[in-house]
This record gives sequence, C-alpha cells and structure tokens, in this order.
Amino acid sequence: MKTLLTGATGLIGRELVGRVESPVALSRDPERARRRLPGVDVHAWNPEVGPPPPSAFDGVDVVFNLAGESVAEGRWTDERRRRIRDSRVLGTRNLIAGLAALTSRPRVLVSASAVGYYGDRGDEVLDETSDPGRGFLAEICVEWEREARAAEDLGIRVVCVRTGIVLARSGGVLARMLPLFRMGAGGRLGDGRQWMPWIHIDDEVGLLLHVVNDERIQGAINAVGPQPVANADFTRKLAQVLRRPAFLPVPKTALRLAFGEMSTILTASQRVFPKRAEGFGYTFRHTELAAALASVLAVPGPRDTA
Repeated sequence: MKTLLTGATGLIGRELVGRVESPVALSRDPERARRRLPGVDVHAWNPEVGPPPPSAFDGVDVVFNLAGESVAEGRWTDERRRRIRDSRVLGTRNLIAGLAALTSRPRVLVSASAVGYYGDRGDEVLDETSDPGRGFLAEICVEWEREARAAEDLGIRVVCVRTGIVLARSGGVLARMLPLFRMGAGGRLGDGRQWMPWIHIDDEVGLLLHVVNDERIQGAINAVGPQPVANADFTRKLAQVLRRPAFLPVPKTALRLAFGEMSTILTASQRVFPKRAEGFGYTFRHTELAAALASVLAVPGPRDTA
C-alpha cells in the first residue's frame, strides 16, 4: 500500500512515515526533507502555487494531508494569518486539483483538521456532530475541511481528522511547556478552567492508520483521548510527572501581552470527546493523562492524587 504524505517532516508526519509502506513525501524544501526522512521518496511541491507533480501519485493508494503553517510560531500578524490560512486552505485546494487530474486515483484521503473547529465553548460537551465555533481558527478549519471533502466528488473516501493537543517529546505544545516546568516555574494558564483535549502521539498515529483501514469511516473524526482535562489539572499533573512545583499561574492579560491574538489557542476551552473513534472500534492505548505524560517523557508515572 503506497502512501503519500504532505507535512511529512512535521510532528505527526515524522512518526507516521515510519509506520506506512512505501512512503512518498511532498515538500517545499525537498533537500531538507530528504535529510530528515532518509529513504523516503521526496517530490518538490509548493502548496500555495499549484498542484503537485503527477509523478508523485504513481501507484499511491492513500494520501495523508498533514501540511500547515504552525499556529504557535509568534504573533498573528496579517502576514502570519495569511500563511496559516493559505498553507491549509489553498494547499488543500491545490492538492485536490492534483488528484482531479489523475486517471487512477488514491482510494482514501486523510486530511488534517483541528479541534479549533469548535471554537471556545466553555464546558459544553462536543463531538463530531457539534456545530463549528467562531473565530479565526474555527473559520479556517471549516474552510480546510470543505476543501478536503471536495475529493469526495472524485470518488475518493475522505476523512477529516480534528486533532487536539498532541503529547510528544519532540515538539508541539508539550515541548514548549517543558523548560518552564522543569525549572519549577510552570502553572495554570489564565483561570485554568479551560478544557484541553489531548492525545498521545502513539494514539494519534494509531487512529490515522485505523481510519485508513476501516472503510466505513468518512467525514469528521476527533483525534483526542477519551478523558479531556482542564488546564489546571493538566499543568498539575505535568508538574507531578516532572516532580516539580507548579504554583506560578499566568494571567490572561499577561498571555495577551506576550502573544497577542495567538494567546487564544492557550485559553480557548474545548471539551471534545472521540465519539466516532470509539464507535468505530479504535482502542486507545493512553487514556489517563499522568500515565500518558510519563510515557512521553520516559519517566516513572506518579501516583494519581486526583
């Protein structure tokens, strides 16, 4: 089963490449991608300019569309907002244009999305049937998924994976939090009541492979663990795992001053559950946060005092 990936050098892509057969990658910087992904067939592609080269799709059965400019790299200037949107929406549109030009097409497209789709929803229980929220990220996710689902008109099964906070040592939100927490300078963000839907990197990759193999699955699916936690609980358990204190909360005003509008991704509340993943028989390897953090950080897990 030959597999093509966009975003193959990203946090999820790097893990996924090692789990698929005959991986092919599309990259705007192919030389860098080849260095990071030895043995992978890499083709040059600028997702904002036009469709990928047809040769990249030769014999491809499955496409994982994981590319997207990081939302957590600096303030959201007008230029950054454009790049965040275009890398997802325009990039996916051009990918679908490339698929449309093929005479023999892949059977499934698994396209990234995010729990940002739901916006800031407080304590509301959210699953795949919930309406989209409001705000910059929610609007982008709606557009992103709409572009991906255009591939259904080509006879391709499409799954849009709404991913939460991925727990991985090598990148993502957790890697950014670790230095402060290791110094004992961590703490809750804002009032700490916002819900944080998380997923271990093992389960993220496991669920991506599961949706490929289960032909019943199409449309949206939440890639989050079955037990979301509030930010105050997340930060407390991270401190427990690291055996450090966590008593320095960061007020919302300080977050806004430091990060501007981007701070909303740190304070938005999304109480999201993996209803469809569980309904389609996916079994999570990591269901409890403290044990998941200990697994990622390769330390003995603390006794849960919650």
